[in-house]
Amino acid sequence: MTLNSRKLGFWAIWAIGVGTVVGDGVFLLIGEGISAAGPSSIIVYVIAGLIQMALMISLGELAVGFPSGGAQSVWVEHFMGRHWGLVSGLAGSIGFLVLNGGLALALGTFTCYYFPSLNQDVWTIIFALIYITIMIGLNIIGVGVAAKTQLVLVMVLVAIMVVFGIVGIFSIDGSNFEPFSPNGMKGTLAALPSGIYVYMGAVALCTAGDECRNKVDLGRALVWSSITFLVIYTLGMIVVVGTVPYEKIGLDVSPYALAGEVVFSKAGGIVLNSAAWIATATSILMGTIYVRSRMFSTMAEQGNMPQWLGRLNKKTGTPVNALIIIWIFSVLTIIASVVVEKVYVFVTNQATMLWIISWVLALIAGCLYRSRTLKGKDIKKELGWKQPLYPLCPIVGFVGCAYTMYV
Repeated sequence: MTLNSRKLGFWAIWAIGVGTVVGDGVFLLIGEGISAAGPSSIIVYVIAGLIQMALMISLGELAVGFPSGGAQSVWVEHFMGRHWGLVSGLAGSIGFLVLNGGLALALGTFTCYYFPSLNQDVWTIIFALIYITIMIGLNIIGVGVAAKTQLVLVMVLVAIMVVFGIVGIFSIDGSNFEPFSPNGMKGTLAALPSGIYVYMGAVALCTAGDECRNKVDLGRALVWSSITFLVIYTLGMIVVVGTVPYEKIGLDVSPYALAGEVVFSKAGGIVLNSAAWIATATSILMGTIYVRSRMFSTMAEQGNMPQWLGRLNKKTGTPVNALIIIWIFSVLTIIASVVVEKVYVFVTNQATMLWIISWVLALIAGCLYRSRTLKGKDIKKELGWKQPLYPLCPIVGFVGCAYTMYV
């Protein structure tokens, strides 16, 4: 039995890409980047978004030509050998695995905003445990239910972000952009890893290949989800920095909630915090949980993981065993936050480094696919989709990933 239910259309795939990016990183981790880089973080995050877009476009031909829930592990194994495929698959999977609990903690933080009288340290953990269990349950029920839930949440999220960006422009105070780089070049560059983390999760929608009704939709969604989150995020970032002094931004409260209070008063803070909640929920629902469970299942079929991880529920076609393992690791990460300071920042840093290893190997596989399999062929006719700007996008992807690891 294979993951071949073919239930995902263009908009569902687009929602996976947008929802995976416009999540906890956009609404919470940017506090870390802004506090380090000040207003110059806007430029750093635009660069990070362009690097992510280049990665997504570079892998589009592989995603369309080799649609697979295993994504990079399958591609790298095919073109570079089993050992490299295992390295790529494990790096990507473990990156998301350690991150999932951190995302749930972010969701708990956003929830505590509505209840200021609660003990935030305690209730953040309680909410995180509740949410991660619900999200796992939705994925067990089936990809159709999870994808429809994701699409609705992302549509609401995009609407909120567009309104916030447009209206918020009129509340910007120019003095908040000065000094532009308060901590110098070193502080500005320090924001790059968090920017890469914010965007890098979107590449994971390549794993939806097995469940696309039309594989060409996957290539189109890679491009359009990139454009969507880059425009929305940049506009929102400008409003956040322009309405809230960077010294007041941190990780305790979403910077968007603070900016929302400036733009729309207290009610605006609630709305923007709700957007943060929705964004993080979508990152968990169809980002970390959906993507990693499919990756584990495919790697099990390849013999790179225990076979029981690849078993699918006969009724729903979902990899229940893999989902249970994800839930267990998520719960352990959440509990670890009781004794380990800044668990959220720690797991996002580890996830970023692991993802870079995984996707750089996939980029190499994409270049080999171009030079070997597709050489001399009409790619548009062969696949139905052709990446634009080749070889610019792979070059940007390689350089961006290498520099991020250096930083």
